[in-house]
Amino acid sequence: MAPKVTVIGTGYLGATHAAAMADLGFEVLGLDVVQEKIDMLSQGRVPMFEPGLEEVLRRNVAGFEGSSGRLRFTTSYAEAAEFGDVHFLCVNTPQRHGEYACDMSYVDSAVESLAPHLTRPALVVGKSTVPVGSAARLAARIAELAPAGDEAQLAWNPEFLREGFAVQDTMHPDRIVVGVTSEWAEELLREVYATPVAEGTPFLVTDLPTAELVKTAANAFLSTKISFINAMAEVCEAADGDVVKLAEAIGHDDRIGKKFLRAGIGFGGGCLPKDIRAFMARAGELGAAEALSFLREIDSINMRRRVHMVELTREAVGGSFLGARVAVLGATFKPDSDDVRDSPALNIAGQIHLQGGQVTVYDPKGMENARALFPTLSYAPTAQEAVRGADVVLHLTEWREFGELDPAQLAETVTHRRILDGRNTLDPQLWRKAGWTYRALGRPNA
Repeated sequence: MAPKVTVIGTGYLGATHAAAMADLGFEVLGLDVVQEKIDMLSQGRVPMFEPGLEEVLRRNVAGFEGSSGRLRFTTSYAEAAEFGDVHFLCVNTPQRHGEYACDMSYVDSAVESLAPHLTRPALVVGKSTVPVGSAARLAARIAELAPAGDEAQLAWNPEFLREGFAVQDTMHPDRIVVGVTSEWAEELLREVYATPVAEGTPFLVTDLPTAELVKTAANAFLSTKISFINAMAEVCEAADGDVVKLAEAIGHDDRIGKKFLRAGIGFGGGCLPKDIRAFMARAGELGAAEALSFLREIDSINMRRRVHMVELTREAVGGSFLGARVAVLGATFKPDSDDVRDSPALNIAGQIHLQGGQVTVYDPKGMENARALFPTLSYAPTAQEAVRGADVVLHLTEWREFGELDPAQLAETVTHRRILDGRNTLDPQLWRKAGWTYRALGRPNA
């Protein structure tokens, strides 16, 4: 008989994992302490924008015509413990306020709430990104609190979801990593992931610390690659080089590769920034601070990109933002998402506004979240309306919609034809042909 699955935490990671597990054929119970989330998900609606997720949810959540009925939601830990054989921990691990370190309070709370109800053999599987060493501590706590004792085990199974591709990455992952302490745990997880493994997804078995390190190491590497090309953009600007051509040339070396070599305003979101900072903090606690000291410069390069874009914008409008009208295309940290957490685009818009600029923002999906975070900015319903009367236009999130804009049409509504491409994805020739002054980070002005 197939194991029953619970998913604890129904945010971005948990809602996606719960819907995908149900789609793979498992009976799934999602749990959250926020009743509003449970109500929304039970109605087949998701609390965030993620392509394809709502369709998968509606295919499986109980109560919909044609639904498999394999997915339900609850706020009861007792019900979850009684229902499930495998309990996935998918709660948030944000950066601690005023510190680099990771806030483990949500993970700890979930374990403290679930473990006392585990009266039979069960596998608790952590998916949240945590400091290395957390799994061993949590495993000991589960054994201490659970009536099942040693028959309630812990495994670690890091997530590798990309926002905008979360459903695909859950159903067809590029690798599955499981940190386990017993053959029973390994076999149970092989059963859970039998479908993607049968499709050819590698299934990597490690110890607990290695599994915890995989996600943070991967994010540290990606952050390094992004900040490397942004550092090269700084050098290109000083030397009058072209970072786009530079990236293309070095990307043909298969030891380097082309991905994540697009210079721009840097990375943001709810993962990369806080994960590399938490990684540095944990390395310091372990006495290995020097090993990750380079990540401080990676973080510094990344944050400098935002400051530089503000400076370029000030320069474009004549040296002062007072009275200047600035149109910002993009609020989310990446396209195909409504996530504005630590968004470079929104941070830049906010800085310009604080320095006296009249900023109007448009984003295809992130307007509501942006407005909640920066209510003092102006927001427009379309890109055309956002640029109306603008002295300069900033392209800060690489939505496909922005790449398809007609420069000639937009030129009719702006006060001055100036555009700064913070993502290096627009066609310079197309914009210049329509009479625009086009500038991008790390590229010649003409």
